[in-house]
Order: sequence, then C-alpha cells, then structure tokens
Amino acid sequence: MSGLPHSPHALVTGGGRGIGRAIAASLVGAGAIVTVLGRNAASLAEAVDAGAAHFAAVADVSDETSLKAAISEASARQPIDILIANAGSAESAPFAKSDAALFARMMDVNFMGVVHAVRAVLPGMKDRPYGRIVAVASTAGLKGYAYVSAYSAAKHAVIGLVRSLAIEMAGSNVTVNAVCPGFTDTDLVAGSIENIMNKTGRSREQAIAEFAKHNPQGRLIAPQEVADAVLWLCGDGAGAITGQAIAVAGGEV
Repeated sequence: MSGLPHSPHALVTGGGRGIGRAIAASLVGAGAIVTVLGRNAASLAEAVDAGAAHFAAVADVSDETSLKAAISEASARQPIDILIANAGSAESAPFAKSDAALFARMMDVNFMGVVHAVRAVLPGMKDRPYGRIVAVASTAGLKGYAYVSAYSAAKHAVIGLVRSLAIEMAGSNVTVNAVCPGFTDTDLVAGSIENIMNKTGRSREQAIAEFAKHNPQGRLIAPQEVADAVLWLCGDGAGAITGQAIAVAGGEV
C-alpha cells in the first residue's frame, strides 16, 4: 500500500468512538496529524489521551456555523488535507410512522453534516497538491432496508453528492469517495442489539444474528476493516480512485 504524503492534516468527524475513532487511529499510525471532531467532549478527549488523535474540536456537524468555526480553528494549526466525514446517526421506524421531523433529523446529520464539512474544507484544499475527502456512508446508501427509510434516503444522498463532487474536482488533486460499511461492531449497533433483546426477549447471540444475517460472511464488520479501506483511499496509490462508493460488507452488495 502506498503511504500518505508527509504529515498531512486529517479531520475526522464523529471521531471520538466507533468507526471514526478506528479511522483516526489508523491515520495517526500512518503519520498524519489528526483532529477528531464531535459533540461529546469527553470521548474526544479520551481519543486524544489514548493516542488515537492529536487534537479535538467540539461541534455538531448539523450546525453549519459551529462546525465552520471549529474547522477554521483546526485549519489555523495546519491546513486540512484529508476530510473523513464520518459523523452520523440512525433512527428506525416504519415509513408510516416516519414523520417529517424524523426525515429532517436524518438528513441534517447524515447528509447536511457531510455538506457542511466539505464546504468548510474544500476552498483551502482544492488548490493544494494533495487532498482526500472520504464520506462514511453505509450499505443503506446502496440498497434499501425496511424500517430505516429516512436513514437510507440520507445515505443515498451522500453517495450522490460524492459522485457529483468527484467529477467537479477531477481537474484538481482532490479525490472524493465513500465507503459503505455493512452492520459494524460499534456501540451504535450495540444499542440496537439491546433494543432487540429488550423488546423481543431474544438472547444477545440471537439479536446479533439479526444483523449478521445480512452479511454473506455471517458476521458483523470490524471498525478496523472500514478504517483500512479509508486509509487506502487516502494514500498516494489511490490518486486515480474517485467518485466511488466502496462497500465493506462481506459481499452483501
């Protein structure tokens, strides 16, 4: 695998836990200077203390003003070369019970959060000799799942954004891609597993199987597997890879 350029500055939204933290730690290991951004100051500070990042910034990606201010402060330390737009949230409900507010919440965090972050970093990135934008979408951006129509719609929108922006940026040194994990072994999925256990009386193993059944390999994806795909996309050897939505899902899609 070709490595990163010398000490690029990477910003990882939602970088305090789960997939985001695994990505941040992998980038640190590859020689990047990493700033993690999110809403939970404690988890961000823990990531920095554990060596998974160098700096932390507190902001809500759905709040364009606060996000722009946090990114501006991070950029002042060193221009941002890599953006990993990872922050997101998931809510489930039948479509008939998915009101406009639910759709707005899913779009604000999962889609507009990516838009706001890209808008904040792109002006300073596009004229530099190297730039990488990677959105962490989902297999729900490549196919449908029952009971998550709002989440799936938002993730489909992310992939549309990535494909369009990649074409606009093709004449620059910036590549724009998405990775699309299947159900991943994170605290987000752990919460869903607890909900299944509480509502149905199933065992933890049975609840996990409800998610793992979507993966032909019969398991949950490890956060590090997603991080490995992201790290490759950020490397020198992936300069010709842009506009792609790469599934990390054991053959599900």
